[in-house]
Formats: sequence, C-alpha cells, structure tokens
Amino acid sequence: MLDGVVSLSACDAPLLQPVWDGIRERSGVRAAPLWSACLAFSAHVLFSTLFLGLDVLGSRVPWISRYRIHGKPVTVRDWFRCLARISWKYALCVLPVSACIGFTQTRSGFAQHERAAAAATAPSLLVACLECFSCLLVFDTFFFVAHYTMHRIPWLFRIFHQPHHMNRHPFALAAQDSSITELVSQQLLAVWSTVLVGCHPLSEILFHLLNIWLAVEDHCGYDFPWALHRLLPCFGGAPFHQAHHQRVTGNYAPYFTHWDLIFGTAINT
Repeated sequence: MLDGVVSLSACDAPLLQPVWDGIRERSGVRAAPLWSACLAFSAHVLFSTLFLGLDVLGSRVPWISRYRIHGKPVTVRDWFRCLARISWKYALCVLPVSACIGFTQTRSGFAQHERAAAAATAPSLLVACLECFSCLLVFDTFFFVAHYTMHRIPWLFRIFHQPHHMNRHPFALAAQDSSITELVSQQLLAVWSTVLVGCHPLSEILFHLLNIWLAVEDHCGYDFPWALHRLLPCFGGAPFHQAHHQRVTGNYAPYFTHWDLIFGTAINT
C-alpha cells in the first residue's frame, strides 16, 4: 500500500516541480514583507476585472445577462469607487499588518520563503489538492464561527461587518469591500488555516489564490453552469451567498454548505 502511494507521488511530482522550481528561484522577491498582501490585492483586482468585463458586455451579449442572479450589473463608476475604498484600507492597515506578520514569521523561522528554500521537492498533485481542500475546510469553519457571531451580536455587526452589507446585490470586487478590521481578520484566518494544516509552501500559495477566486466568485452575481458549486454540490457558490446579502441572515459559511445545514441557518436558493 505504501509503495503505491510513493509511486503515485513520484508520478505526480513532475507536474508541479517546474512551477515550484520557478517560485524557489524568486525566493528573494517573496521574502519581501509586503509580498503576500500585494499578491492578494493584485489577484483580487485581476479576478474581479474579469467579471467587470462581463458586466459591461452584459447589455450587448444576451447570453451573459441570462446567467445574472439579479438584473442590475455594477457600473464602472461604482466599481472604481469600490476599488478606491479597498485600496486605502490596504494602504492604511492591511499592508502594515502584513509587514508585521512577515517580520514575526522571519524572526520565528516560520517565514514562507525560508520554508521554501528548505523544500526542494514539490508536492504531488494529489497532495497539493488535498492540502488546499483541507485549508478551505479549516478556513470555512473559522469564517462560519466569526460570521455567525457578528450577525448574532448587534454591536459587533455594526462596528465590524455592516460595511460589507452596503452592497445588497454584491459584485465580484465587493468581496473585499469590508471594514479594515474584517479585512485584516480574514487575512489572519487564512494564514492560521495553513498553519493548522501544515501544508507545503506551494500548496499554501495555491490555497490563497483559490481562496481569493472563490470569494470573488461568491460575490460575482452570476450563476454559470460551469461554476464550482455546479460541479461540486458541497459548495454554495454565488446563489448561496447572494441570498445572505439579500436577507442579511443565514448562509454564514463562505464556501461550503455543511455548517449552515447542521446548524439550521441555510437559506433555500
């Protein structure tokens, strides 16, 4: 049995090894204290821009509008206003906090670039997928507890979470249109998730990118037949989170549906 696992890992390793070698060669860039926060911000804006293109084309291409969950797409003006709000919050707080986290990790020997230098071999594709999925499960649990708590305690909701609900009909970029405290806490929850799982640094990078994409997809306002929740029923997807924004209650988990089903907070979509 063990020989079979080793053989499987050996077969899968070349698929990710070139990617991992390229990342390790740029370890100096990744050692910068603001690297992770800048990557997260850039990935979020890039992913969101794809859906902005769909919003702009929606009035001209009927099949795009067919998959909209609600009828009114975001305007370019409102999109850039949202981008400005997120940008100054990153500059004011998220980037400094990320620098402090990076400095602390470096002092404790837990910095990602140091672990990358020590890990010459990439994980197998199977291991990387399992570690990413495990990180998503842990993050989903953390987020569900925090999100449920903020909605159940009025003063917590007003101070920390109400800004995110300014968008009753969310759009992709609005995934990070939150209070400064909530933005920082989400970054910390993602970091803690990878620490608890103890995954390979490459799996950690893939998880963060996947986490950003799923958050963008949850808020995009579209229900495409190829969306992840259509392929994997355990995910709620955009309709699941859209219902939360419209009713401001229920569907507290960001990605999976099991916690809301277990605790009776699921809303039919």
